[in-house]
Amino acid sequence: MYKNDTFTFQLTTMLSVNSISKSFDNFKAVDAINLSLTPGMFYGLLGPNGAGKTTTIHMISAIMPPDSGNITVAGIDVYSNTQQVKKHMGVVSQEIALYDELSALDNLLFWGSLYGIKGADAKKQASHLLDWVGLSDRKNQAVKTYSGGMKRRVNIACALMHNPSLIIMDEPTVGIDPQSRNKIYELLAELHQNGKTILYTTHYMEEAEKMCDKIGVIDKGKIITEGSLNELKSNHPLEDTVVITYTGTSEGVINGYTTNHDPALNSITIQLNDAKLHLSDIINKCNAANISIHNIDVRSTGLEAIFLHLTGRQLRD
Repeated sequence: MYKNDTFTFQLTTMLSVNSISKSFDNFKAVDAINLSLTPGMFYGLLGPNGAGKTTTIHMISAIMPPDSGNITVAGIDVYSNTQQVKKHMGVVSQEIALYDELSALDNLLFWGSLYGIKGADAKKQASHLLDWVGLSDRKNQAVKTYSGGMKRRVNIACALMHNPSLIIMDEPTVGIDPQSRNKIYELLAELHQNGKTILYTTHYMEEAEKMCDKIGVIDKGKIITEGSLNELKSNHPLEDTVVITYTGTSEGVINGYTTNHDPALNSITIQLNDAKLHLSDIINKCNAANISIHNIDVRSTGLEAIFLHLTGRQLRD
């Protein structure tokens, strides 16, 4: 439904960030960051609060120039040709950028006018987008009557009025209900399928795991690792965790495995590589040790474990 500009398929790089840095007084918020997004890539940028994520997004979005380094979008320097670059870039900020007193339709028409989209073309594009985000039946109602999730969807539609090739989204699903979040996931999947390049920040690990082709982890102003989820797992191997809860009593000893026993919680924890390959053996040895299993939870190494291992911090510090 939402096609990419044909010219982007002739590019090898949609977004190029070359050694950008930014300081505030004596604090270096971003330190020589490099990013490269090919056309059609869905890139997730993760980092705890204060890591430099938002500053990086602001520099890429032409809001705040870097102290050093350069940024290009579709081969165009962001700060030498800002107005030209903005035609190729749509920004969905974390803060809702809408006029509450206006209807959703009028909000889209306003934002479209900033890109020179007016008249019948603007109305056609706005109606198409509001139908796409599932709000055509409410398009003439004031935005102040909308739920938070509905406002988020209108916010996304506004950023797409000029059909940009690069879409920058800063936590677009924060603080909304599950139904609206799932709808936004559907919209993102369609944008990705149709070739849009997306730079995405989120505090939800499962979003990055599910949607992103490539993930970068930023901490203390630097990109400390990046790659696909499989590449991150390969480059940062961690053990899986098996948590067994049992009924009755137990010594917490399972022959052949190193266990961590918590009798207060009736739980036994085992850490090992490829836990699923050992699961049947663990069950057999629990039976042999007269451990009455209530539940077994296998926690495979995921993005959250890798993130904690690299930064030592929860994502929402």
